[in-house]
Amino acid sequence: MTPRNQYESIQNVPPSLHISASLFCNFEAFLNLTTIEFLPENDMILSMTGFGRAEASSDGVTATVEMRSVNNRFLEVSARMPKEFSVRENDVKEIIRKVLSRGKVNVTITVERTGESGVSLTVDEDLALQYKEALNLVRKGAKIKEAVSLSHILVFKDELITRNSGEDNFESEWKVIAEAVSNCVRNLGDMRRKEGGELAKDMRGRISEMNKLVDKVENLSKEQVPEERKRLRERIARLFENDEIDEQRLEMEIVLLADKLDLTEECVRWRSHSKFFLEAVNDREPAGRRLNFLLQEMLREINTMGSKSNDSRIAHLIVGAKEELEKIREQVQNIE
Repeated sequence: MTPRNQYESIQNVPPSLHISASLFCNFEAFLNLTTIEFLPENDMILSMTGFGRAEASSDGVTATVEMRSVNNRFLEVSARMPKEFSVRENDVKEIIRKVLSRGKVNVTITVERTGESGVSLTVDEDLALQYKEALNLVRKGAKIKEAVSLSHILVFKDELITRNSGEDNFESEWKVIAEAVSNCVRNLGDMRRKEGGELAKDMRGRISEMNKLVDKVENLSKEQVPEERKRLRERIARLFENDEIDEQRLEMEIVLLADKLDLTEECVRWRSHSKFFLEAVNDREPAGRRLNFLLQEMLREINTMGSKSNDSRIAHLIVGAKEELEKIREQVQNIE
């Protein structure tokens, strides 16, 4: 049994409290319980929008990491870091993949050092000359009188200057960076979770209101049948004032008309979709794609209701339903 399943099996613990599962496996340890971690109750979906920042320090090295994420179909990580650590870019992405599954994440990593020793610098002189020549071409093309200076070239210092700190220093500094990246992605995840909770609350409210709207549509559709039957009889009577009406054929036409006007099937399917939609909102797994699919099905049922009915009251309700679905769709586009 997983730790979370063990947690859920304890019925007398409030849902907002999570107690380490290992404590339940050992009664003696449970008696020595000293800490309780608070977790959000039901809002498990994550927004894809968020910001995180974290620092880590050790032995005169301080790593600062910032992450910004926006919505994206897949997980796309773009990292900016000191040149000497570019070989660790895939490791940075792997740390993030363990926490996030979707979104475009921009990562900025800076490293500051104090009291360095045993460090050497290598300057790429050929590349520096190439940058100087390129800047001179830009200066002439833009008709700028100012000459190219060292400050202009140093804008590209990360490409021109390589820091050689030795294998031992490199590994120790990488550990500091990895710690900062791990803390930062957790902070980003916390913010995405909080925003996801707000999105979930909004969508639950909208789905609840739309369920009431569908109930009204269903009731109005049932009222349509006797009204249409009466209207059909009157129209046929006017057409055949002097002829005998075939009652059997008339009843058959009324049955066909009633079947066309009946929205029960669409309403039942809508309730099924909305039920699965709310379950997905409360799910502990990423549900953005599933929610998007269910929204398409819900819109299909709403469109079918609108096309089958000729009642102006139902048409008005259908327009309102489509507006609400569009608002929910915009929210779903930002869910992981």
